[in-house]
Amino acid sequence: MEGRDKKTWAALILGVAFLVLFTWGFISIVDELRENEVESFDKAVIDFVQGFISPKLTTIMTSITFLGGVMGIAMGTIISIVILLFLKKVPLAVFMAITVGIGGAFNSLLKSLFKRDRPDFHVLIEQGGYSFPSGHSMGSFIFYGAIAFMLYRAFDRHLYKWISIVIAVGLILVIGTSRVYLGVHYPSDIVGGYTAGGAWLIVSILAYSYMARRYKWWNKDEKKA
Repeated sequence: MEGRDKKTWAALILGVAFLVLFTWGFISIVDELRENEVESFDKAVIDFVQGFISPKLTTIMTSITFLGGVMGIAMGTIISIVILLFLKKVPLAVFMAITVGIGGAFNSLLKSLFKRDRPDFHVLIEQGGYSFPSGHSMGSFIFYGAIAFMLYRAFDRHLYKWISIVIAVGLILVIGTSRVYLGVHYPSDIVGGYTAGGAWLIVSILAYSYMARRYKWWNKDEKKA
């Protein structure tokens, strides 16, 4: 087996492993949610995070939460697609549009299925809709994860590859934390959003990788991969 084939199989196995992990995580949090076994976890995390509440930090968290909201993600997606089209990376532009678009619809479907009410104590901002899974955490995982995936492929130096991943992870975590801080989500909502978003992102990446190796017209973006 050639070196490239080994890397391909290794990436596939790793992707499937992450898919299984995220799917298992989501199913586990749903089971605990239905059996009311997340209350102590939610309360402990909320008490800790909201113990840092201050006017200045609230302003910061309100700004951060915008980055994972519908408007923030939509603006980021449109800008990303425009840049990719300008660079003639059409397959990646399609990947971004489909991944984020279907991810948003998937979150709406999950919310309508579980219909969990939002927290009603120490709420710092107004927020409508259902609570589980968190749209901000799911959307940020999908969007910033997709950006990290593209940057990882684009950079030649491993240092830059890992910096892109660290920045994406940092943004995803701080956006999720902002939702708990602002009192509009339970921590279990955030975990549910991360696991659902992670599963969908992996599916999208695997589908993109398959298309890149299956069809020649798609291979333009894969020459450096």
